[in-house]
Formats: sequence, structure tokens, C-alpha cells
Amino acid sequence: MPVFSSLTRALAVALVDVLWFVEGCDDEQMDPHDAVKVLEDVAHLVTQLSSDQRDDFIDLLESMAAEEVDPSRRAFLEDFPESFGLVEDDG
Repeated sequence: MPVFSSLTRALAVALVDVLWFVEGCDDEQMDPHDAVKVLEDVAHLVTQLSSDQRDDFIDLLESMAAEEVDPSRRAFLEDFPESFGLVEDDG
């Protein structure tokens, strides 16, 4: 069982785990509309963070991505800030 350096890191790992599961579900595992609702709700929630909280969360996601050995999960972590509205889309 992992030991987390902070409650924030533990909760971020848990959040990413849930979102990773939801995004990877097929229609038989979870209703697609429910999946989209969960992802949109989280995106809305994280956009309500203060600027400092967003920066801290992005730093934490970057740290998690750097430590991730699964390439597809690493890509999910690297894309998280843009996908969930923490940073502006450059394009």
C-alpha cells in the first residue's frame, strides 16, 4: 500500500484513478451519458480552484505523470490540465 506525502496527493491520486476508470469504461460498464456527466462535473469543479490551487494541482499532476510507468496513463495525466480546463487551450 502506498504512503502518500500529503492528503492532497492521496486525493489527487484517487481522483485520477476514478476519472481514468470512467474515461476507459465501455457502454456496458457505465452509461455514456453518466460518464460524460462525471467528467464534466469534475472539470467544472477544478476550474473553480484559485489560481494558486490550480498551479499546485498542475504541479502535482506533472509529478504524477513523471512517475507513471504506463504510457497511456502518463498521457492521460499530461493531458489532464488542458482536458479538464485547468489551462487555456492554445489552439
